[in-house]
Amino acid sequence: MMPHLLYIDPGTGSMLFSIFIGIAATLFFFAKAAILKLVVFVSGKRSGIQQDASYKPYVVYVEGKQYWNVFKPIVDEFEKRQLPLTYYTSAEDDSIFDTTYTYVHAEYIGKGNAAFAKLNMLSAGIVVMTTPGLNVYQLKRSKNVRFYANILHGASDPTMMKWYGLDFFDAILLTGDYQRTDLRMLEQKRKIPAKQLPTIGCTYLDALQQKMDSIPVETPHQFTVLVSPSWGPSSLLSKYGTALLDPLVATGWNIIIRPHPQSKRAEPEVIETLTQTYQNAKNVTWDYSRDNIIVMKKADIMISDFSAIIYDYTFLCDKPVMYVNADLDLRPYDAYELDNHGKDIWQFRVLKEMGIELKQEQFANIKTIIEQASDNEHLHALRQKAKSEAWMHIGHAAENAVNFMIDTVKSFEQAKDTHNEQKHA
Repeated sequence: MMPHLLYIDPGTGSMLFSIFIGIAATLFFFAKAAILKLVVFVSGKRSGIQQDASYKPYVVYVEGKQYWNVFKPIVDEFEKRQLPLTYYTSAEDDSIFDTTYTYVHAEYIGKGNAAFAKLNMLSAGIVVMTTPGLNVYQLKRSKNVRFYANILHGASDPTMMKWYGLDFFDAILLTGDYQRTDLRMLEQKRKIPAKQLPTIGCTYLDALQQKMDSIPVETPHQFTVLVSPSWGPSSLLSKYGTALLDPLVATGWNIIIRPHPQSKRAEPEVIETLTQTYQNAKNVTWDYSRDNIIVMKKADIMISDFSAIIYDYTFLCDKPVMYVNADLDLRPYDAYELDNHGKDIWQFRVLKEMGIELKQEQFANIKTIIEQASDNEHLHALRQKAKSEAWMHIGHAAENAVNFMIDTVKSFEQAKDTHNEQKHA
């Protein structure tokens, strides 16, 4: 009689393997932490977090290679000040490994559960990250970390994070003062403790500005339209597709289509269909480069939807933007809990002022619409106003971020010294 064989389909097997790796990583770091605690106990050093043998005063966690522009200015500032910084990354090919630093220690800690297992048992003074969802999903607050700060990687509304994305941080490092109002409103509505909300500027835009200034102007230059949408069912490519692209391609202008990085993973069939449709169109280019500054520099006008790239393009290039008003469902976002369910948040209000709305019934006549939507001093003034509100302390964000990190850790040390003095008085 043939023995019964257990069959596991490839999908289930992959999931079980992932769970096994996550459990193994968790057990490894738990054992490592237990050994360190034993060493501390045996040595009699039990007087505080800073006595932990694995303690690191300053830590940044980088979720992916795409966030290098956010952290490079901070890394360079630590190096300039000759201060130790621990740089944990979930990108094996992180750009930091291409540069030699003396005071910055970079370490690849794996992806997903493996990375979270290490971070959840970390001993540190302050940890700074772009990753949302602290204490919501797998990423938990370590009891041996004194302070968590989230640094915004764009100049748009932080309430456009998924629900509770920023609630459990001790601080949010803002790019502009305007962001503070809605975050305070969320705290009040949810009855959670008030966070520190310093406005430091935008390290990401500071880094991109330096890169963009180094790119020469392309001559001779053909009129170029950059189509750069967000992703999901409400996004421009998913919702309109060929209805918008057909008349654009027919203009004969240079058309650059830059899908959101998430599109290839979340909606591959949409991208594949459109790529096949325009594979023989000589004036169409698909751009998937990591940095978007080269295509932004080339473009004379951008067409988008609700993507935050609108603000990168506006603030860095000071060129007109056209937007298709998609009916974005705000229910999965923090903004939905604000007054009027978030429909009046800064980025939507400002876009209506400085952007040019493109309606679906205008698609067929898009060449004339774009030609008539020429830039003017009024739009320029509105773009400059928005930039001054959303991107403050231009060129000084890294300096401000590092000052905040240093001051935060110093405050712990001073509080500890005061406690010890009172204890022995």
